[in-house]
Amino acid sequence: MDDQTLTTTGLAPQGDGRILLLACGALAREILDLIKINSWSHMDLHCLPAILHVHPEKIPDAVEQAVLKHRDAYAQVFVVYADCGTGGLLAKKCADLGVDMVEGPHCYSFFEGNAEFAKKDEVFSFFLTDFLVRQFDAFVVKPLGLDRHPELRDMYFGNYKSLVYQAQTDDPALTALAQQHAKRLGLAFERRLTGYGDLATTLEALK
Repeated sequence: MDDQTLTTTGLAPQGDGRILLLACGALAREILDLIKINSWSHMDLHCLPAILHVHPEKIPDAVEQAVLKHRDAYAQVFVVYADCGTGGLLAKKCADLGVDMVEGPHCYSFFEGNAEFAKKDEVFSFFLTDFLVRQFDAFVVKPLGLDRHPELRDMYFGNYKSLVYQAQTDDPALTALAQQHAKRLGLAFERRLTGYGDLATTLEALK
């Protein structure tokens, strides 16, 4: 679902009030679920590659290119990224472009709820979402070289105490898989059924 537009009802003229959700590919499944559940027929989804998170410095320019490419066809473009490791550069880019974005430092925060997440001191926790549980090898193991050098595990994860699985869906198979990932990393396991958190309320507020 990366780097493509997923149209829910068919492209309508700008004056028809359509909204383009310009999102991280890691959120595609959740956004499509919310669109379906809420019958948001005025929204389309365009995803950028989730692998951009490996190089977050590339996210602002990728978002800018997509906004400039698509904005004339829509009444509104909304960026479904949090800061995501860009150090404020994405927020500045969105401000320059005149588009809004999801609040929060990262998706772990807005899935938990930004206010709730801010209350917690979890610097020793490593987080996974549904997407990252499914794509653990592609987004954790291979980028860190653990498939080639498993001895590096403790260097990367030795200071963590737990793996926190923020579950968007109540899926026993994903929970079991997340537990396997925690064991592989040598971390205690915790599961939290967060649902869609602030992502749902943010998209609900779009007009």
